[in-house]
Amino acid sequence: MKTDIEIAQSTPIIPIEEIASLVGIERDFLELHGKYKAKLPLSIMNDDTRKNGKLILVTAITPTSSGEGKTTVTVGLTDALRKIGKKSIAALREPSLGPVFGVKGGAAGGGYAQVVPMEDINLHFTGDFHAIGAANNLLAAMLDNHIQQGNELRIDVRRITWKRCVDMNDRQLRNIIDGLGGKAHGVPREDGFDITVASEIMAILCLSSSITELKERLSRIIVAYSYEGKPVTAGELNAVGAMASLLKEAVKPNLVQTLEGTPAIVHGGPFANIAHGCNSVIATKTALKLADYTVTEAGFGADLGAEKFFDIKCRTAGLTPSCVVVVATIRALKLHGGAAKAHLSNENLDALEKGIPNLLRHTSNIKNVFKLPCVVAINRFPSDTDAEIKLLQNVCNENGLNGILTTVWADGGLGGEALAREVIRLCENETNNFSFSYSVDDTIKNKIETIAFRVYGANAVTYTPEADKDITQLNENGLGGLPICIAKTQYSFSDDPTKLGAPLDFQITVRKVKISAGAGFIVALLGDIMTMPGLPKVPAAEKIDIDENGVISGLF
Repeated sequence: MKTDIEIAQSTPIIPIEEIASLVGIERDFLELHGKYKAKLPLSIMNDDTRKNGKLILVTAITPTSSGEGKTTVTVGLTDALRKIGKKSIAALREPSLGPVFGVKGGAAGGGYAQVVPMEDINLHFTGDFHAIGAANNLLAAMLDNHIQQGNELRIDVRRITWKRCVDMNDRQLRNIIDGLGGKAHGVPREDGFDITVASEIMAILCLSSSITELKERLSRIIVAYSYEGKPVTAGELNAVGAMASLLKEAVKPNLVQTLEGTPAIVHGGPFANIAHGCNSVIATKTALKLADYTVTEAGFGADLGAEKFFDIKCRTAGLTPSCVVVVATIRALKLHGGAAKAHLSNENLDALEKGIPNLLRHTSNIKNVFKLPCVVAINRFPSDTDAEIKLLQNVCNENGLNGILTTVWADGGLGGEALAREVIRLCENETNNFSFSYSVDDTIKNKIETIAFRVYGANAVTYTPEADKDITQLNENGLGGLPICIAKTQYSFSDDPTKLGAPLDFQITVRKVKISAGAGFIVALLGDIMTMPGLPKVPAAEKIDIDENGVISGLF
């Protein structure tokens, strides 16, 4: 059986000008990055002569470490919609080098449902992440230089909140001491790095709808506090113009294609466990102008990516989804039902039945909390048995859901046609009363607790003294009226990755609360979640190679 990269490399790619013409974009509107990639202008999303299409969100059950195939299903569904005569486009996030070289490998879909050129998309792409990292680190450099040159803003070096970043899993950089070597080399202080996808610059780029808005958000970034406890911003450091200049090209969405020649926009890439987990507003709004159906995805399970997609992205950008696809795999549900990871390929109806409540909690949230039409996409693996598939579909039917078997990894768009028809039916016939899970005007604690109770199923929320102090300070600075972005493990509804399935009678602990004033949300950190991941014992990077002709292998 061919690997993902072998499938991608053996499939002819269509010149990007031809892909653009499928959605009515003329050659003069493209900024080419080689033959198969192009940047699109921001003007498309503001073109009032184009009518907005329908927005489909693809999310998932609580995932395993290998993921459940959201991107694969997103790509396959987009291809399937086009195969049955609908004008469709995919709107995806860019992969981070962290997971590419870490556990999951590439993130451009899989099998015959991929976006290409997959090597480019997974490795550097059009340089967007590097630009974000440069803007982030320019601000860090200007902050430290301000302190070195006299510290006119009276920045308390013990209360600097801005970190440097790098798009790599590197635990060694989580906590460092820099500025060593004497007076001429800076002020010694504790410091650290985030992974680029956790940078507030990433969130800002993904939530902005124009260069003007981008600059406004950059100016509001809080980098530190003064000796008097006053927030110090990027605007006060006069860093905004230079930072925005570095992001001039990165803010433009990237046009690529699927293996079947369906247009795809890939842009932005915040993680959903430590950030808000959605592609850029600009990319989504552009896609909505170009097709009748835009299919997008949000990171990890619906408790993370989907909740933030609704409560942060849709609230910020004024978007209304038409329906939601929840991706489930029988393998993951068996894991949630107690099956050993080494035995997930064995038929186990008992474990499957015990794990299905995880799926039902996610779908209940979509239908009853966010009030959107919902379908379950059963992403089939070769080891899934007919009895397991029948059991899962029967339980879906008993709970008012359609469980549609998809085989897009093996069959591309053809394997997603049944799902595509159900998506169209939901968009056209089902009631859509989309609502948020909480009021943004509520208190910080009430917003956190509403998510915990309504979405996660927790029965209590506790706060460390540090978190209580953080909340008090945010309220004193008038920053309490923003949406909440909870940073927690992706492997459980709770803040404990060992609590699988649909746990009951659990509490979550908020250990720290911080402000992302530029992005426009408050981050509540739960458990031991970190904004700089580490590599596993055997990282995926060990299997990646390149030959004399420049052909890459082992990427996925």
